[in-house]
Amino acid sequence: MDFDDNSPVAASDASCDAVDSRACDVTILVCGSCRDETGSDAHPRAGAKLAEHTRLAANGDIAVRTVECLGNCKRRLTAALIRDGAWSYVFGDLNTTSGDDLVAGAKLFATSTDGLIPWRGRPDSLKRGMVARIPPLALIKEDK
Repeated sequence: MDFDDNSPVAASDASCDAVDSRACDVTILVCGSCRDETGSDAHPRAGAKLAEHTRLAANGDIAVRTVECLGNCKRRLTAALIRDGAWSYVFGDLNTTSGDDLVAGAKLFATSTDGLIPWRGRPDSLKRGMVARIPPLALIKEDK
C-alpha cells in the first residue's frame, strides 16, 4: 500500500454499512507499514496484509482505516481501536490473520456502555497484545 506523504490515513479504506449503527462508532486503525517478524522490507508489507484481512473480516460492518505508522515497531504488527468519547486502545504482537480478533474486539467495544472494551469475551490476542489504553480527553483532569 502506498501512502500520500500529506495524509497518514488512507481514507478510501473506511467503510461502515453496519446493521447495528453502534458498530459504526468504532474505527479500527491498522498500521499498513508494519513488517513481519523477520523485518522483511517486502511488499505488500505484513501490516498491509493485516489491514486487508481486517477489512474482509469487518465485511463493511466496522470502519477500517490503514495508517502509515503507529510507532510500535518493536511489537510488530499493530492496530488501534478508537471510538469518540471512549478510551482508545493500541495492540501489538498481532499477525496477518488477526483481523477476526480486531473485528470481534471492535464489536465488543461498540456495545460498551462505559467506553472500555470488556475483558470478558475479548480475544486472547487483544488481552496479551495490549500496548496502551488512552483515556478520552473529557476524562483527563487538570493538575492543580
